[in-house]
Amino acid sequence: MWRSSIILVITFLLATASPSFAQKEKKEKNWFITGYIKNLQSLTFFDNPNLISPLNDNLLHQRLNYSHFIGEHWQIKAGLRTRLFLGEGVKLNPNYGSDIGAVGNDIIELSAVWLDKPGVVGHSIIDRAFVEYSKGDYQVRVGRQRINWGISSIWNPNDLFNAFSFTDFDYEERPGSDAVLIRKYNGYASSVELAFKLSADPEKSVAGLLWKFNKGSYDIQLLGAYHKQDLVLGGGWAGNIGNGSFKGETSYFISLTEDRDNALALTLGYEYQFENSLFLSAGYLYNGAGQKSGNILELFNFELSARNLYPYQHSLVVGSSFPLSPLINGGVSIIYSPNENHPLFFTPNLGLSMAENWDLSLVGQLVFAQAQKFTSPLQAIFLRVKYSF
Repeated sequence: MWRSSIILVITFLLATASPSFAQKEKKEKNWFITGYIKNLQSLTFFDNPNLISPLNDNLLHQRLNYSHFIGEHWQIKAGLRTRLFLGEGVKLNPNYGSDIGAVGNDIIELSAVWLDKPGVVGHSIIDRAFVEYSKGDYQVRVGRQRINWGISSIWNPNDLFNAFSFTDFDYEERPGSDAVLIRKYNGYASSVELAFKLSADPEKSVAGLLWKFNKGSYDIQLLGAYHKQDLVLGGGWAGNIGNGSFKGETSYFISLTEDRDNALALTLGYEYQFENSLFLSAGYLYNGAGQKSGNILELFNFELSARNLYPYQHSLVVGSSFPLSPLINGGVSIIYSPNENHPLFFTPNLGLSMAENWDLSLVGQLVFAQAQKFTSPLQAIFLRVKYSF
């Protein structure tokens, strides 16, 4: 109960702070507030007579980011994420509130389900809350933060602290961890990072050492870590082949338990932008912990982690985007997994800049598989309006 009260008080204080006042005071004070408000409307269609179709759901999402600079070397940052879920999908799952409330907390529980009724759930979480000290070549962060060790654009086997799903397009900031990060810069494009992710369950803790350096035209990184009962050795690179960007990552997970095997995760990606702004990309993921078959709907319900970034063992992705006008951008991504069921994930998108700080997005998600004779058992369409301040 006390956690709910604290979250609600912080939500009220930050929400009632006027963005214009914060910007006005930015030069006079060393703090400012930014954020956004989004409304995401979704329709989900099922090719199953036993399921309600379509499901009509709505997500109202508010984010507030607070930054405070103290003197020359200190900084405090916090981020508050508040969501209100409404609709038929929420109503069909009586555990929706408890499922949402269990996500995003490591040691300190900084979240609260402040509304849990049939068809409507309200949830708030502080997903950023850290203190940073910087001086010379050193930087230290303590608290809930985003530790991003990934390089590639789609899948990140090196991102041991905050794995995320490609299908979750509505969480741009990505999750945070209760962690300690110590970084030492060693010159141009070179640094050493030591990081610890703390957890109430020691088996879910993460600790690692990352070394970044530059060799010729390539930025390279090497890492060694303990990751949730695995020892991990890995590395990644980012450079160019011709005029295009070539990136890759790999991590080898050595299991410290007898109930699972060692696993290799490897991803490669190439991106190219033409003079007319047409953007093309292609990539590959090998997931040693993935399946050689399986239901296509497992794409939305699998155990996500750095050692298991996609449900299937082999996956190929191609993508494209193009500005149709100065205010409209269109794109599409297709992921194909060449296994027994030949699952295919197709996601087109269209973005419109309606006015300053106002954006409209239309996103589709469709899945196909051989078991359904390549008819789609699930189609979802999302319409999002976003105001940023």
